[in-house]
Parts: sequence; C-alpha cells; structure tokens
Amino acid sequence: MRFVDEASIIVRSGKGGNGSASLKRAKNLPKGGPDGGDGGKGGDVVFRASTRLLTLYDFRVKSMFEAENGVNGRGQDKYGRNGEDLVIDVPVGTMLLDATEGSLDPDGGVEPVLLADLSRDGQQYVVCPGGAGGRGNLHFKSSTNRAPKHAEPGRPATEKRLLLRLKVLADAGLLGLPNAGKSTFLSAVSAARPKIAAYPFTTLVPNLGVVEDGTGRRLVIADIPGLIEGASQGAGLGYQFLKHVERTRFLVHILSGEDADPENPEAGYAMLNEELRAFDPELAAKPQIRVINKIDILEPERLAALRKNAPADILFVSALTGDGLDGLLAEMWRRFDALNPAPESAPESAFDAPQAEEAGAETPAGAGEAEA
Repeated sequence: MRFVDEASIIVRSGKGGNGSASLKRAKNLPKGGPDGGDGGKGGDVVFRASTRLLTLYDFRVKSMFEAENGVNGRGQDKYGRNGEDLVIDVPVGTMLLDATEGSLDPDGGVEPVLLADLSRDGQQYVVCPGGAGGRGNLHFKSSTNRAPKHAEPGRPATEKRLLLRLKVLADAGLLGLPNAGKSTFLSAVSAARPKIAAYPFTTLVPNLGVVEDGTGRRLVIADIPGLIEGASQGAGLGYQFLKHVERTRFLVHILSGEDADPENPEAGYAMLNEELRAFDPELAAKPQIRVINKIDILEPERLAALRKNAPADILFVSALTGDGLDGLLAEMWRRFDALNPAPESAPESAFDAPQAEEAGAETPAGAGEAEA
C-alpha cells in the first residue's frame, strides 16, 4: 500500500432527533396530556489511534465521513434512539488539525489549529460531538398549559474540515545522505526488509524496524529517506520527510566511508546537521550517534587514516558484513535507557478524548421504550 502522510477530509457528526409534540388521544381521555418523547442524540465523530495502520492512504480514497443522526421522538412517551458514534481509526502518530476556518494554501496566511496529537495506541479524541436531541412536549406541561403543542427540534450537526498529518514514531532515526547504508543497517539488525540498491533515493518512504533484546525490550528504528543539501528548502525528498525526524528520541547519523574525508572525518556530518538546524533548531539538538559505514570496501590505508583522525565517539561499522554492529547496537541501547523511553502511565495527555457515550438513549424513569 502506498505511504501517505497527509490528507484533507471533512467530518460531520449526527444531528439530534426532534422531540415529539404528541398528545394522548383515547375515548376516556378526550383532552389527554402530552406524551411526546425526546429525540435521540446525534452520533459523535471519534478518532482513535491504532498500531494496525501505517498510512493515511485510505483518506485519499474517501474524504467525507458522517456519524448517524439521532432518531426523532414519538408519541406514547417513546424516546428516539441515539445515533451511533462514528469511530475512525488512524495510525499512531497522527495529528488532527482543524482547517475549517483557515486556508490550506501556505500563501493564505492561516495555519490550521492543532486539535489532538494521537501518539499512543488506543488514544481517542472526539472531534465533532453529536447534536443533542430535542425535548418532547411532556417537558413543557405546566399549570397554565396542560396540553402543550410544541416540542424542541434536535440540535444541528457539527461539521469540520480536518487536515491529518502523520509523523512516524520511533526511538531512533537513521540519518544520512543517499546510499549511506541506512537501509542495509536496518535490515541487518531487525526484521525490516527495505528496498536496497546503489542509486539515490532508493528509500522513498520511512521504513520501520524493531530490535528486541533478551529482556523483552523493543527498540523501534526509523530509516528516514536520504537527505541532500537544501533539504530544509524542499530539495530532493528532504522537506517531505524531515518532519518524521521530529518524532525520534535520538539520531544515528551514518556517513559512508567513501564520502568521509580521511584528514577530517568529522566534517562529513556538518552539512546534514545544518539542514536539521534550518528546518527546526530542536532537531539539531537531538542526541546523535555518529557512524562511519561501509568500512568493508575501504582501502586499508584510507580506513587507517579515518580511524586515526576521527573523534573517539565515532563508531566504525560495516552493515553488510556485520563488523562493528554489536558495538553500535550496544550504544543505541545505552541511549535508549538514558532517555527512559518507557510509556508514561500518568498523567493523561490533555488531548485525550472523553469516553464515547453509549449508543443507546437513556430513558427517564417511567418513560416508554426507545424507538428505533
């Protein structure tokens, strides 16, 4: 399935059912009182994060979503049924932005407003609450009006235009120029099988891999597509994917040994770090593990010069042969533990949704059965 990380959709809640203005009519009750039931509440539109989904592709195929309307009340104290909530599953890491009032055109000068950031599996957010049901005429009976002939209409539906943005969630992000060997590394240490070839931009979408240790810990690694100079201004594929780096806890910055300067190996990392800084200064401040890859294809003299002139924190590996990978993984686990990536149990996010209401209408004591 095609990877899509942005989509524009319209969602609409259900409108409330109308209250009934029914009056009792029977031979022994020629002037019977009101018996109109309330209308049912319209269904909510609820978004729910799910690890089962990896892309927003389905929202390019369908862009309009509507919850069920509440059912009208009826005579004989029959209350209308609540409309069923519409629960829309999205990938974990999806941001919901309200673009109802603003223009999605960057030149329009109006930015969509962030409603929720669904960053945990099962997290929910009610985007459009359903309209309240109207009250039946039995609520309007008084000492001066024993047979009210009016009832309330149901409240209207709520509609919003939303912009969905997906940012990949991972513990570690693999950063590097095209063909630095990131995909080979990911396939070597995890079950991921990204496409690998010796030409630029083989990786067109972020690939995720998971590394597990003997204690059950899981380290999620994202292979971000290769960046080039000018990525922060949209050159190559950089602008499209730099945003995914924002969701990683630390970076593994991989430099091909072929591209490294034997006299100054550290200089090879400067260009992409500057692109990170230009896109978002916080990205450049993320912890980094610096790696020189493809040492298996280097001439012995070149490799020796690189090792001699490289700072002590730069690790040398061959993702193809596995040389040095154990040491790199050990350092990644050390960073993982230092950043304490265990999920928080409390407090809950301010964006957490209230629990969706029960679909069935609540009927006051003494009222008749719900009407379908």
